Amino acid sequence: MKNWKVYVILFLFIGFIGLIFFQLYSLQIKKGDYYGALALGQQTSPDEVPGKRGEIFFSTKTEPLAQTKRKNIIYIFPERIEDKQKTAEFLSEVLTEEKETLLALLEKGEVMRREVSEKSVQKIEEEDLAGIYPDEISGRIYPYATLLSHIIGFTNQAGEGQYGLEGYFDKILKGKDSFQQKERSPLGYLALFSDARAESFNGSDLYLTLDYNIQYFSEKVLQSAKEKWDIDSGQIIVLEPSTGKIIALANFPSFDPNQYGEEENFEIFLNVAVQRLFEPGSVFKPITFAAALQEDEISPQTEYEDKGSVEVGGPPIYNFEKRVWGSQTMTDVLEESINTGAVFVQQKLGKERFLSYLEKFGFFELTNIDLQGEEFSENKTLRNGYPRDWAVASFGQGIQLNTMQLAMAFGAIANGGKLMKPYIVEKIIQSDGGELATTPTFQREVISERTSAKLTAMLVSVVENGSGRRAKIAGYFIAGKTGTAQVSLKEGGYSEEKTIQSFVGFFPALNPRILILIKLDNPKGVKTAAYSATPLFRELAKYIIDFWEIPPSYE
Repeated sequence: MKNWKVYVILFLFIGFIGLIFFQLYSLQIKKGDYYGALALGQQTSPDEVPGKRGEIFFSTKTEPLAQTKRKNIIYIFPERIEDKQKTAEFLSEVLTEEKETLLALLEKGEVMRREVSEKSVQKIEEEDLAGIYPDEISGRIYPYATLLSHIIGFTNQAGEGQYGLEGYFDKILKGKDSFQQKERSPLGYLALFSDARAESFNGSDLYLTLDYNIQYFSEKVLQSAKEKWDIDSGQIIVLEPSTGKIIALANFPSFDPNQYGEEENFEIFLNVAVQRLFEPGSVFKPITFAAALQEDEISPQTEYEDKGSVEVGGPPIYNFEKRVWGSQTMTDVLEESINTGAVFVQQKLGKERFLSYLEKFGFFELTNIDLQGEEFSENKTLRNGYPRDWAVASFGQGIQLNTMQLAMAFGAIANGGKLMKPYIVEKIIQSDGGELATTPTFQREVISERTSAKLTAMLVSVVENGSGRRAKIAGYFIAGKTGTAQVSLKEGGYSEEKTIQSFVGFFPALNPRILILIKLDNPKGVKTAAYSATPLFRELAKYIIDFWEIPPSYE
């Protein structure tokens, strides 16, 4: 009995040890997964990881137009900086920013983020200043800067595609997201990816129909138009009529997608060729003539008597500069771009047939080109209008369309009457190597091959003998038409000073390989497209003929 106290103590000790082992069993084995996850959650957090965004390429160049690369950045936390004066001086050298500006930001206490070079990161790490922490992020790079900026678009800070191809193909380019663990830094602000990286699905790559050399030259032509005539803006479309393939699509002015945040006027991001409507003017006349030729209401030799003006209700309709041409054939009307002659043709058709052909040519619908944000007009005012509205529409006034619609309508004339769908992406290469190639899409037959041939001959005559003669290139038959349009005002009526001057042409006329549309918005010091857009067409056409080695039509 005298050792009972020892047994009690031994029993309590063994019980205590047993309790500890039970708790260890409970923590490490029975509930080990739970507590392990809880501990991991204090050190790591699940993070959504996007698949690497796909790249965008020219048809003939290997360097991408848009690519995703790792960028070095630094975070600056003013509240942790010990000597703001010294830090501002150091950052001024590294970031090439004004010391006073940086010091003011540090005094405000705002957390800052800056992109830096690899060399700058090394300097920052060597200096080891409190409150400055390097990191890496994925960022979109556009190596060609302003070239093709309206076609490409850009990605915003959230990595979302905006405008152009980046916007239209956003889901295809960005791929699928995955999740992986991110380790928390001791500061709680920054985080680094753990080695256990989850599988992600990269985005697809886009290969375009665009030719680098022709695109570059087209943008150069628009720049020269700015220098010669101080244009407000301008567009050039180069396409293959038989397929709808876009060879070049240039816009002026352009912007640098690497620096999109510096632009104050967001309208510069619009691709005017598809996102802004305009009244085309006389370049529209061949559309009216195509309808009347198809309906056998006129022939190239049909004559009419021009008296300088015509009345169809409302104010009289005059020719340019109120000229009187007298007896003229339909070919003469196109050669000299006579307004009253176009009205004569439209009246032969009547309202219903005229509007039905405008619909067939695609002027009341989207072209559905593979670019973001295309605009179109249903032209309800014209549909529900009066005889004068249809009469002036015959020469491109009072009808709203985008530049791509006009180019594709002319493409149908060049393509034996067959309207194609425009496209700018040749193929999509998926992350697993699969390829999705674009097939040319035939939409409908607008006019017959016979009508197309007649109208083409008339348009060749415009270049050989008429207002388009400055587009002539020796040895080649070129079909084309000029257009000088008044600019409509929001409050009604038309501007007395501003014009839109354009030229559309295709060649070789008897077997068209290329169609070019040049549109200049408000050129100064030049009256008509015959002296502005037309010679620019010749310059670009000559470049393509030489570059592609297109054989001549005749010796």
